Order: sequence, then C-alpha cells, then structure tokens
Amino acid sequence: MDNPIIYEHDFVDRFIAGTVGPPGERAFFLQVSSPIGTHTVAVEKSQVAALSEKLLEMIGELRRSKLASLDELGLPALIDNANLEFPLDEEFRAGLIGISWESTNQRIAVEIQSISEETDADFNDPSELMSIEDQDPLDILRFNLRINQARGFCDRSKSLLAGGRQPCPFCGLPIDGDGHLCPRANGYRR
Repeated sequence: MDNPIIYEHDFVDRFIAGTVGPPGERAFFLQVSSPIGTHTVAVEKSQVAALSEKLLEMIGELRRSKLASLDELGLPALIDNANLEFPLDEEFRAGLIGISWESTNQRIAVEIQSISEETDADFNDPSELMSIEDQDPLDILRFNLRINQARGFCDRSKSLLAGGRQPCPFCGLPIDGDGHLCPRANGYRR
C-alpha cells in the first residue's frame, strides 16, 4: 500500500485555472504556487465552474454573516492573467474538492483530493467492492487563500469558461469549427 502524498501551501502566491489546447479539446488545470513550489492538478471544466461558483457563494456568506474582517473583504480582487507555469507536471487528476473558512487566520482553506484509481470495479457486484483498508490512500493538495485571491480566481475562471466554443443559438450546445448536429433542428447540421 502506497503512502499518500500531501502537497501543502500555507501562503499562496498564485492560484489559477488554465487550459491547454484549442477550444473543444482543452484540458483544464488548477495551479498553485507558493514559496515551497508549484503544483498542478488536472480538473474537468465543470469542476472549475463549480469551484468558482462555491467560492463566490462563500464570499457572499462571509460578508452577510460578518465572519470575515472588513480589511479582508475590502481588498480588490487579485486577478492573475499570466499563463500557467510550464512545463506542466500534473500531480494528479482532481476528484473531490472541498472549501471551508478558517476564521483564525482569515483564509479560505481549499483541499483537492485525487480521483480514485479503482474505477474498474463493478460497483453493482458487492464482491467487487474493495474495503477501505484495501484501497490506496489518495493524494491531496491543500492550500489557503485570501478572499481577494479567491475573487481573482473567480473572475479569471469566468472569462476562461466563456472562452470556449460558442453555443448554438437554437439548442445551446457548443458548436465545433465545422458545425454540429443540432437536436432542435432534428439532427440537421448547423
């Protein structure tokens, strides 16, 4: 059984989402940099959208419930428009992503857990299920963000997600460079 690798960043210089590849074939990554180094995690586009949405919800709740200091809440968004740092050394593919508020240090704690490698098991067959003790422990990336860093991540993510393929005006599905088979047009190419 392997030991999990835990990448931990207390003071983050950068936290960004970025892509590699042309629209329609883009690979999405989250990248964290601090004085201890840079770590990159592969993610799905939907995970970037969900993380951005949940961070904005958390910031709104921190403001409403007055849990964060006004000094932290008042800082302008720290938007990082620089590219991902290359070469990309993907640590793992993200599975679960959790966020929480650390009131003692006024930071948003983010924890990203790797996706399980046991994807071949037939989960309908109980004999195929592995016990928790039999599974390899999962790698984890942990870091803390200031509120303005989280806001900057959300702003960058919004433009990153909007920079993909344009949606079809009829069905809303993304249109490839050579068009697409539109379900609202009964399968005719648009």
